[in-house]
Amino acid sequence: MTQFPCTLEALVVRTDFSADGAWDALRAALFSPSKDGFLANVTLVSDRQYEGLTPAQALDLIPAEYQHPLLVLADFIAVASAELPLLVMDRRGEHGRCVRVVTAELWSIENNLSGANMDFEEFVGAADDDGVFRGF
Repeated sequence: MTQFPCTLEALVVRTDFSADGAWDALRAALFSPSKDGFLANVTLVSDRQYEGLTPAQALDLIPAEYQHPLLVLADFIAVASAELPLLVMDRRGEHGRCVRVVTAELWSIENNLSGANMDFEEFVGAADDDGVFRGF
């Protein structure tokens, strides 16, 4: 497997290819502004070589030059739910710590962490009992 591309935006890596409709919905949600006009700054990676990739494997494929504080996986759990709960991985505080976030709220985590306005732990703490962050 080759390393992920190096971008300034957060990488959203597709690791499940079982539901093209869910992937299309996920893409549409990511590029639709929030009610206040916010968008996540992301680069989508949809390459079958990453199919079935685990979070630990994904961390190993990050290029040294990639400086964004997050890595996001669109895995089988994300595409199996109507909320499309992406797996967001911390790369700064507790490297590899994860929280799920509904796709429509990824902008909140991405914008606030890339701007150093908040810490990853604040989003983990605001997640619902099922471990999914749905907004403040």
